[in-house]
Amino acid sequence: MPDIRLSVLDQSVSCAGRDEGHALRDTVELAVACEQLGYERFWVSEHHALPTIVGSAPEVLMAAIAARTSRIRVGSAGVMLPHYSALKVAEQFRVLDALAPGRIDLGVGRAPGGDMRTAMALNPNATHAADQFPQQVVDLQAWTAGLRHQGISAHPLPAAGGQTPEIWILGSSNYGAQLAAHLGLPYAFAYFFMDGQGVEQALDLYRELYRPSERHPKPRPTICVWALAADTETEARRQALGRERWRLDRQRGVLGPLQDPSVLQAQGFTPEEEHALQGLRKRALVGTGPQVADGMRTLASTLGLDMLVVNTWAHDPAVRRHSYALLAQAFGQAPLSAAPSAH
Repeated sequence: MPDIRLSVLDQSVSCAGRDEGHALRDTVELAVACEQLGYERFWVSEHHALPTIVGSAPEVLMAAIAARTSRIRVGSAGVMLPHYSALKVAEQFRVLDALAPGRIDLGVGRAPGGDMRTAMALNPNATHAADQFPQQVVDLQAWTAGLRHQGISAHPLPAAGGQTPEIWILGSSNYGAQLAAHLGLPYAFAYFFMDGQGVEQALDLYRELYRPSERHPKPRPTICVWALAADTETEARRQALGRERWRLDRQRGVLGPLQDPSVLQAQGFTPEEEHALQGLRKRALVGTGPQVADGMRTLASTLGLDMLVVNTWAHDPAVRRHSYALLAQAFGQAPLSAAPSAH
């Protein structure tokens, strides 16, 4: 058995030289590959009006993934709940659960997943909607479980005795950790988004304040890390150039598709940029499969985790698949080559 259970977060990243639709189609193909590699869960994100991360409708993408897979859990990481009616989200995930029984995760977040102008376009009451987030989660718990709540049921109702969508609280601050603890729900910290800042305090709060629930009698924390593995450390660091360039550009307010590392290698970075990247490279989980796995194990041990979610960007889809394959091998995951296809 693997010492740490691995899952995947994919953000459908747009790559230079390809149309944005390619990113979504590649997400589906990656999910199929990760199921065969023995990954436990495959989550997709929600962002809006961004030229880099084009996954804007996780529930639609999840349906496509569920139709092409048969064993891996499929989830959102997450639905940005303040944009929507809790009932409508519950109905969407009840439909997904009916199509892929016992395989659906409903990760929810409070952040806008974009700028406030876009948030207002999604929900004219966006400035106040986030205040209703705790009640929305409570409503979701009832409706996705098939309960009659506020005189309303979210259809289709679950089969008797069947599993229902598993709700996760996502966050990058103490707020989400405390809410997940109060409601007795699993919690995922966006480690990759914050470069780990605040993770110890958030997880400590989650564990200390946790109130056992019927479905989750014990706390279930995890973190999502960014990692990239290749056959050699040199090649892994070359493939990571695209994300490094993106990080530097984002700090200047410039966003765009992920660039080809061969082009970036030829262009190089300025001395100031190289200096800015030093800290990022020291902390990065980039290298060979065993090197990255060792770093992930150390991080998991330090934080007391038995599950990690991995997010990987690469301009070449084959590089990304190979990275996930190397990590699966390094962690001793059993390939599911005998898993039947639902396609």
